[in-house]
Amino acid sequence: MPADAFDCAIVGGGPAGLTAAIYLARFRRRAILIDAGDSRASLIPRSRNHPGFPDGIHGDDLLARMREQLDNFTAATLAARVTGIARSGSGFRIAAGRDIAASHLILATGIRDRLPPIAQARDHVRDGLIRQCPVCDAYELTGQPVAVIGTAHCAAGEALFLRQYTADISLLTLGADLDLSGRIMGKLADAGVRIVRDPVEDWDFGRDGVGVRFRGAAPRRFAALYSGLGNDPRNDLAAALGVDLAEDGRILTDMNQETSVPAVFAAGDVVTGLNQIAVAMAQGEIAATRIHSLLRLAENRCVPDSL
Repeated sequence: MPADAFDCAIVGGGPAGLTAAIYLARFRRRAILIDAGDSRASLIPRSRNHPGFPDGIHGDDLLARMREQLDNFTAATLAARVTGIARSGSGFRIAAGRDIAASHLILATGIRDRLPPIAQARDHVRDGLIRQCPVCDAYELTGQPVAVIGTAHCAAGEALFLRQYTADISLLTLGADLDLSGRIMGKLADAGVRIVRDPVEDWDFGRDGVGVRFRGAAPRRFAALYSGLGNDPRNDLAAALGVDLAEDGRILTDMNQETSVPAVFAAGDVVTGLNQIAVAMAQGEIAATRIHSLLRLAENRCVPDSL
C-alpha cells in the first residue's frame, strides 16, 4: 500500500474508536485512528458501572489505558480533526491535515452534550457536580436531593428516571416556560417532582454539592445537578457521505454496525441505542470484526463466497 493508504480509517478516539483500532491491529490490518482529543468519555469523573472496575475508573484513565494497549500493536494514530471525507474510487479520501486513503471507515465521532448556561460548566462536569447520564451515576445519589435542569421531554425523562433513586427531585426551568404536555406534567406530579420556575440568581459549587439561590424562591442545596437539555450527534461527516440518520440525528446501522453507505461503519454514542461505554466498545468490536471478514472475503480467505 502507499504510505497513507489503509484498510480502515477510524474517526474518533473514544472507547468505540479505540476498541475498533485495537481489534483491527490484532487482526494485523492496516488501520489508522484519527482523534481530535475531545472524547466525551474524558469528562467522566469516575465511572462505577463499567464492568471490571469495582472501585470505578476516571474517564481519562480508561482512555489512557486503552491508548497504551493500542500502542502495543501496529495501528497508526493521528492527532487531528477530520475536516472532510469523500469517495475516491472504491475507497475514501480523508482530509485530516494530510491526505489519507482508506478502503473502509468507522465513524466513532460521538455526541456533544448541551450544557446549562453556567460558568465553567465543563469543569463542574469533571467534578461530578453537573451530570449527564443517570444510567451511569444515579446510584451514587440514592436518597439525596437532586435537580434536573430543563424544560422539555428530555428533562422530564431524566427526572422520572431519577425517581428510582431518590424522592427529592426538583426540575429547574431557570425561568423559562415548560414545554410539556398535561400527561407528562401529571407523571411528574405523581412522582413527586418539584417544579421550580424561578430564575437562578447564583450558583455555589462546592465539595458538599451545589447551592442554588433563586429569584423569588427559597435557596436550595443539591447533591448534584443533571443537565436535561439533550445532546447533538456529531454527524457532519456522516451526513456529507449520505449516511441515513435517525430522527434525532444519530447514525442508523445494521447488526454489523454498517451504515446505509457500503464500507462505512459507525460505533459509539453517535449510533442509535444506549449511550454506555461497554456498548460503545462492543460496537467497535463488531465493526472491526466485520471489516476484517470483508477483507478476508476479498482475499479469498473465507469458506463462504459471500457474507
